[in-house]
Amino acid sequence: MSTRLSMVLAVLALAVVTACGGQTPAGTAATPAPTASGSAPAAAFPVKVEHLHGTTEIARRPERIVTIGLSDHEPVLALGFKPIGVVDWFQRTPFTDWPWTTGVWGGAEPTVLGLREDGVKMEKLLALKPDLIFAMYSGIQKEQYDQLSKIAPVVAQPKGYDPYAAPWQEMTLLAGRALGEEPKAERLIAGIKDRFAQARAANPQWKGLTAVAADSFKAGQYFAFQKGDPKSAFLAELGFTVPEGITKEAGKLNGVEFGSERMDLLEVDRLVWLTTGKQPWERIKNDSVYKQLKVAKESRDLFLTYQDPPIGAALSFNTVLSIPYAIDQVVPLLKK
Repeated sequence: MSTRLSMVLAVLALAVVTACGGQTPAGTAATPAPTASGSAPAAAFPVKVEHLHGTTEIARRPERIVTIGLSDHEPVLALGFKPIGVVDWFQRTPFTDWPWTTGVWGGAEPTVLGLREDGVKMEKLLALKPDLIFAMYSGIQKEQYDQLSKIAPVVAQPKGYDPYAAPWQEMTLLAGRALGEEPKAERLIAGIKDRFAQARAANPQWKGLTAVAADSFKAGQYFAFQKGDPKSAFLAELGFTVPEGITKEAGKLNGVEFGSERMDLLEVDRLVWLTTGKQPWERIKNDSVYKQLKVAKESRDLFLTYQDPPIGAALSFNTVLSIPYAIDQVVPLLKK
């Protein structure tokens, strides 16, 4: 084992394992993909981008992009580049088999560098010889960033936000700057903003109503996502208000974990459950405390799965690629 590999492996157990507890569907790994592609002209480089851990210079148009953030591959794809290495959040088989990305990959299949719960396998990353690494939605720490930067330029999360709390707009813009495609990123953002505006205009009754996204990993254990988490942020952009109490209590975490005794946190106008499969639904509905909530009695709760159909995954990614699919799927269900 080389000295560089030994050094990197000694410090890197990347923080992708902490993004969203309990979301661990089953699946398998993927096969290698061809070199990344993209439309940015060489003249757009070099570029410098600022992020949480400093400033990164990308000297030339990247050809071998690796994304270690859980959703980083999607804005990169939307901007015309195909990552050759990714981290697998939901263990989808194959990795590219999401309805909002299948056509964009165009048959390419990236190397899966690790699963969400296990982190990045650095031997695989080094073998790909990346020339740019995106770590925006990864929770990467400064020490990890410094070590990865010995391999290739690294783009960490947008500055000014807690881990996993940067808005999709900022993630898209940061990726656009790094790839020499900022104007395209701005156009993509404008298009998504228009979609949200249309949804709000068509449903003015949602303005001022409270809503929260929640999960239940096991019996008697619940989790409410704060407004900075992509899932609750999606609901907010539809016009709902995410309770400040949940966000304040969550602090720098992406939500609040609690037992049945604190079910009052879920007493909102619209409650959206996101679960791994449908099995937890009856368990949640039959919780003696939950059954007493008005949101349950008045059927203002909505139950969705992360996969099959992958509506929950689309909300979790909450990217310029997944948002249109999420809007198309969720808005009709919320109107019922």
